[in-house]
Amino acid sequence: MGRNLKVLLVDDEESFVASLSYVLSREGYDVSVAYDGEKALEMAMSEHPDLVLLDVMLPGKSGLEVCRQIKARVRAAIIMLTARDGEMDMVVGLEAGADDYVSKPFNLSVLLARIRAVLRRQAGAEEAVSVGPLVLMPGSYNARWDEVSLDLTPRLFQLLLLLAENPGKVLSRDEILDRVWGYEYLGQTRTVDVHIHWLREALAQASGSPDIIQTVRGVGYRLVIP
Repeated sequence: MGRNLKVLLVDDEESFVASLSYVLSREGYDVSVAYDGEKALEMAMSEHPDLVLLDVMLPGKSGLEVCRQIKARVRAAIIMLTARDGEMDMVVGLEAGADDYVSKPFNLSVLLARIRAVLRRQAGAEEAVSVGPLVLMPGSYNARWDEVSLDLTPRLFQLLLLLAENPGKVLSRDEILDRVWGYEYLGQTRTVDVHIHWLREALAQASGSPDIIQTVRGVGYRLVIP
């Protein structure tokens, strides 16, 4: 049996969150909750949800800014939830990266149908990222070298995906931190070094080569596949 799909629900109305969380859980989704934008970004980076249900009006960081930052760092579908139903509001939300836009109050059956449709589109749109014998499937976090499956954590997968999307290009530690871990980790470059070490071990075991990820002294790392 496959895993339950993960939904991150972001809204500052506790009664709304409680009732919608119950409905989503009853439908078989694995639901996490955040009540503000900062926490939403933190949870999106750590939990890698399949879908984010995101209120536009949040305390602190706006839902639109949260949407932009999640889309830049996490492969998750996003449905914006808002009490504002103007056409321009919808356009702004979609341009921020949202996959759909639902106005409050909404019919639960309609929302659930929209969720299923967005998740189907996301699953159907998955494209493999291939560099020589290395093949990555971003939507399912599957990775393999030739016919050998790579057993990677979500963070290691994201790191390898970033390198694979930029083959031969040197990426600095700060750039890797920003794009894989997020802005709150900037300055903690030792984190990158440790994860690169683990990733090298996984790749060396599958490929027989220890030099697939090369260190460029004083700069960063690059993926080199013969």
